[in-house]
Amino acid sequence: MSGIHSVELQIGEPLVKFETGRLAKLADGAVLASIGETTITVAVTAASSVREGTDFFPLTVDIEERMYAAGKIPGGFFRREGKASEKATLTCRLMDRPLRPCFPDGFRNDVHVVAIVNGVDMENPYDILAINAASAALMLSGIPFQGPVGAVRIAHLKGEWVANPTWEQGEQATFEMVVAGRRSADDGVDVLMVEAGATEISMELVAEGEAEITEAVVADGLEFAKDAILDVIEMQEDLVDLAGVKEQKKKFIIATEYGDDVFAKVAELAKADILKAINISGKAEREMTLDEIGTKVKEGLAEEFADRAGEVKAAIRKLTKTLIRSRIVDDGVRIDGRGLSDIRQISAEVGIIPRVHGTGLFNRGETQVLSTVTLGMLKMEQQLDDLGMQDHKRYMHHYNFPPFSTGETGFMRGPKRREIGHGALAERALLPVIPDSEVFPYALRVVSEVMSSNGSTSMASVCASSLCMMDAGVPLRAPVAGIAMGLINEGDKFVTLTDILGAEDGYGDMDFKVAGTASMITALQLDTKITGIPTEVLAAALNQARDARLYILGKIAEVLDGPRAELNPNSPRVIAIKIPIEKIGEVIGPKGKRINEIVALTGVQIDIEDDGTVRIGAVEQSAADEARRMIEEVANPKIPEPGERFMGRVVKIVDFGAFVNLTGGTDGLVHISKLGGEIRLARVEDVLSEGDTLEVEVTEIDSRGKISLTPVTLPPRVAELPDDYEAKNPRQSRPGGDRPRRDGDRDRGRRPAGRR
Repeated sequence: MSGIHSVELQIGEPLVKFETGRLAKLADGAVLASIGETTITVAVTAASSVREGTDFFPLTVDIEERMYAAGKIPGGFFRREGKASEKATLTCRLMDRPLRPCFPDGFRNDVHVVAIVNGVDMENPYDILAINAASAALMLSGIPFQGPVGAVRIAHLKGEWVANPTWEQGEQATFEMVVAGRRSADDGVDVLMVEAGATEISMELVAEGEAEITEAVVADGLEFAKDAILDVIEMQEDLVDLAGVKEQKKKFIIATEYGDDVFAKVAELAKADILKAINISGKAEREMTLDEIGTKVKEGLAEEFADRAGEVKAAIRKLTKTLIRSRIVDDGVRIDGRGLSDIRQISAEVGIIPRVHGTGLFNRGETQVLSTVTLGMLKMEQQLDDLGMQDHKRYMHHYNFPPFSTGETGFMRGPKRREIGHGALAERALLPVIPDSEVFPYALRVVSEVMSSNGSTSMASVCASSLCMMDAGVPLRAPVAGIAMGLINEGDKFVTLTDILGAEDGYGDMDFKVAGTASMITALQLDTKITGIPTEVLAAALNQARDARLYILGKIAEVLDGPRAELNPNSPRVIAIKIPIEKIGEVIGPKGKRINEIVALTGVQIDIEDDGTVRIGAVEQSAADEARRMIEEVANPKIPEPGERFMGRVVKIVDFGAFVNLTGGTDGLVHISKLGGEIRLARVEDVLSEGDTLEVEVTEIDSRGKISLTPVTLPPRVAELPDDYEAKNPRQSRPGGDRPRRDGDRDRGRRPAGRR
């Protein structure tokens, strides 16, 4: 049916609306969707034919963040949007993960999903809306799609789960979870994807007993999400009923990967050899043996199936997958001989790279990750330019996956979506235990380098990163460990695996990553390859993961049972002090003169915030302490009293004397007549220069606060004056002689309140 059609429903607090028929009419399917006033357009198209040689499903998901959506003009020289932000990249992954399992096996046409963010109301995030709008557009398109898929974000707020929380509610919550799923056969929900994490405030509230983030709480959240998921699924079904599915002129073919005759022949030739090969525990040896078996089978069947080499290849993979899965389900024995809940051998080290601020090396079986942490001033935190509410990020976690980690060659041209996603997962897992900036005034960057990969490098990154930060002396609230769980589903049997290998991920049905401390879950990520998993199966997997997490935390404690008491000697020293707001100008000085003097003399870095917080960063603690002393002298000056002595610095020389800084902004005058002892000086510059230090005594403070000083010892250069100095340098007398002038003198000693 032509025309504009729309449906709307309140889910949680905001109103959700889907509309089709207004925009992008040449796309196979398009939806204009909104939540509150956040608006997004999603269009989907499919290629009319399959690219030659394509043996996988080529799904591409793109997010286009338009800065006009938030009333902004893009930054940078060109003033237009460029490379996708990290937030946009993560949203693309969030959309892809629940959509991909819902296309039929053997579908090989290119499918492109494009979401354009048209407007943001700065209250409602757009990412969940994008998943639901993409599903709706696919349902309308006529493209083979086994949807609809519904998604919802829920937040644990004051002990209750809330659907579709606003940005503000999310900041107050202790845990947020994105859940996507399909309608199950019994009108329930089978879960397709979970992305979850604790918030920055969660660890403190859990420690105080005001909140809990346990496996039971998360399981309750999965149940709570079902109603909202079913609501958004029904909205999509209603929209399809109103608009009808678009008539397609494109021909979509669901290819059969191999014929029964090919599979039977492959099984006859290879089954016995593959059964032996999958008993090899070493990844490299096992894969090389399987490759040799595959090559032998393909050569043996090359003549009989001359035009069906692709089917032979697919049949070999299917046979391998079937044998691995049946061994696990029927015998409870995994590829490397472990039981279902066994964890591979674990080892760890710290401090192996001498010059960095902290290092942690974590090994689990053949998976190995090296993490390092770098500490810096808070001004080094990342500035964000996207459509989210957060405009800066103090803790940054970057994950690198070089080709050698899998024994392969490849190109290294910057982080790919997977690397960005894994870094974000590790960052989310550790964020709740990062100390507040008031306690630990540093920006932190952790880099996880995957040295060897055979399953769950992202969770190994979490473990290695806990180690490297504790090695650096970062006062983590608690160490965090992570574990990856797998699943084999055959019929009505669901077998959960602890600490999955790479092959078990590839041949299995679920990759479920769980990270947390001993007392709480900090992050979850679930991906499936089947069209949904019952929530009770996931709840059981959570409990199984907890046992593994506690075991790994015990192994971490054997290496370091807590953060080191002192920062690494190579780390910068950052201290924070508070000064009165009205003193900020005096600390900075005219045109930054005073603050620049402090930096030049001590070699520190100084940041001053509008609330009077001053952060001082230095390579050595002594330099930071000296800068703090100088700042506090200006901000909280000590009032000099007659008879007090100071080691001061000459800050200005005039023809009648030298001004010496006593404390902060308080200067006094040493008259020229007091600087030469018995020698009558012609010029102050003959014995002093600006920047010299001189011990002085306060001799007088007049009614206006002007300070007169007397040197305790004469400047060293007085002794170097020649015997005929006075004869060759007669001083010009002036009315009043050499005594200090009083009222009306310019540049006289200044008030204790500071220079103006």
